[in-house]
Amino acid sequence: MIIRASIEPLNWENAFFGVNSAIVRISPDAPLLTPEALQPWARIQAKISAARADELDALQALGFSLVEGEVDFALSVANVSDGGNAEVAQRGDIPALRQLASEAFSQSRFRSPWYAPDASARFYAQWVENAVLGTFDHQCLVLRATGGEIRGYVSLRELNDADARIGLLAGRGAGAELMQAALSWAQYRGKTTLRVATQMGNTAALKRYIQSGANIESTTYWLYR
Repeated sequence: MIIRASIEPLNWENAFFGVNSAIVRISPDAPLLTPEALQPWARIQAKISAARADELDALQALGFSLVEGEVDFALSVANVSDGGNAEVAQRGDIPALRQLASEAFSQSRFRSPWYAPDASARFYAQWVENAVLGTFDHQCLVLRATGGEIRGYVSLRELNDADARIGLLAGRGAGAELMQAALSWAQYRGKTTLRVATQMGNTAALKRYIQSGANIESTTYWLYR
């Protein structure tokens, strides 16, 4: 059982997590993936289509373990009503958003034992801060309660002329409002498709996206070695 793949270092993740890690890019034109090629790395990631049982078997034979499954959705952006009460997050919201994000995504693929116990919380706290600053996702929208505290948020990024993607979305009981705000944001920017991904095990998110009109585009597996 063989598999061909190139190995690319994950420089940003390495600097952030302090782990010497890389990702394999499977391609028929790449060299054979061997234990010797994998040996220098403390952590190797792979993302494959859930339909490719042959790739899954080959990677597991090389010592990779399944970490999580992912579902990628696409929503049509057409005739969207206004975005409701969502506001653009401001720099002053960053401390509260960092705290909320650190609590909302604790079971991500950056969890222990693969990473330090606090790695996932730090990663998503930094993600939402970058979204507010426009340095990764392009913007973060928030919903506020009567007292002004944040009760939900969604980060968004323009991918190209036609597509936008939701990065982070969280807020108990605010999912429908956040999806409406995201669709309105995408429509205002002339997009035709809004994309979003979530873990296969996150049934609440899966239900929300389907109820909002999303169609499944693909399913994938993340594996680590």
